[in-house]
Amino acid sequence: MKEPIETERLLLRELQLSDVDGMFELDSNPNVHLFVGNKPVKSIEESIGYIKNVQQQYAALGTGRLAVILKETNEFLGWSGIKFITYEINNHKDFYEIGYRFIEKHWGKGYATEAGKASIDYAFNVLKADAVYAYADPGNENSRKILEKLGLQYVNSFEHEEELEVWYELKNPNL
Repeated sequence: MKEPIETERLLLRELQLSDVDGMFELDSNPNVHLFVGNKPVKSIEESIGYIKNVQQQYAALGTGRLAVILKETNEFLGWSGIKFITYEINNHKDFYEIGYRFIEKHWGKGYATEAGKASIDYAFNVLKADAVYAYADPGNENSRKILEKLGLQYVNSFEHEEELEVWYELKNPNL
């Protein structure tokens, strides 16, 4: 993906090393990690490593998480987007997953839903994905509400890395 995706308030673009301060603010916050393994980063080097990893995904798989930028201020809000998963989760392999993570001060402003709608549109209309999947901690009610606003439907609960997760899917309506 080369061209940024634009929504009413947001710009979704490939992550750059210049996003490292925002990534560190995001991923060093224990509240952000409450439902995603509870492993906040402790150094800026970890955030650099994450960005480089996503950049490798762009090159190898043609897609990956995107920086979410508030157009009005050019501020880094977090990330969202479609990732191609090549390993097995919940009996699925080689599938497109939607995800999002935002800096805590930006929670509750509709950014995840706005970015998510644009990401799903990209998955179905550009990547031609058959479906988009997601999984979340069953207790993460806010994330689950966002998935449902995006049109994903709960399928089942399953265990992943010794944690209970809930699985969601949305089939491409164009197919």
